[in-house]
Amino acid sequence: MSEIDQIAAEVRGCQRCPLARGRTNAVPGEGPADAEIMFIGEGPGFHEDRQGRPFVGKSGQLLESLLGSIGMTRDQVFIANVVKCRPPENRDPLPAEIEACTPYLDRQEAAIKPKIIVTLGRFSMQRYFPGQSITRIHGQVKLKGNTACVAMFHPAAALRNPQWMTEIRNDFAQLPALLDKMRNTATPPAPSVAPPSAPPPDDFEQLSLF
Repeated sequence: MSEIDQIAAEVRGCQRCPLARGRTNAVPGEGPADAEIMFIGEGPGFHEDRQGRPFVGKSGQLLESLLGSIGMTRDQVFIANVVKCRPPENRDPLPAEIEACTPYLDRQEAAIKPKIIVTLGRFSMQRYFPGQSITRIHGQVKLKGNTACVAMFHPAAALRNPQWMTEIRNDFAQLPALLDKMRNTATPPAPSVAPPSAPPPDDFEQLSLF
């Protein structure tokens, strides 16, 4: 059994937090174990809970459309969430719930070793861009080791806000060039000047796409 399959099996049997009591299915995440791009959302919704798969509702349809706009399909990427079980009534995940699921996401990231991590929404954004605002930093890129991290709006938020729909489409359009850059350099791209907002953690460097 691969590490990704082992993690999925553990998630499906997980009882680490109260969300386990209300779920129909846990949603470990899905995609190839060697995916170059990893998308991290917030948590499963109604349809995800029923099917045990991430991003299968309207947000998933938009995600697939966005991937299609850059010549990709969802079976080429790994899709996961910050929490693996649906919060009641799709409420925001609580800090203790995020903490309970963090070891699974840590292990998935370590096993996949993606070239790019795309955060979808503010809860996954906080994992890689702590203290930041999604409206301020969406589309920005930072390095975590040899992985480029990009913050983007959650597809559900984009569906509710036409302005954010334009922004997420523009941010997605930058991914092919960034992926080429991460493929073609053994040394990460040189950082640009960090923004004047709260300083990032020591293991991050601000990147310019071009």
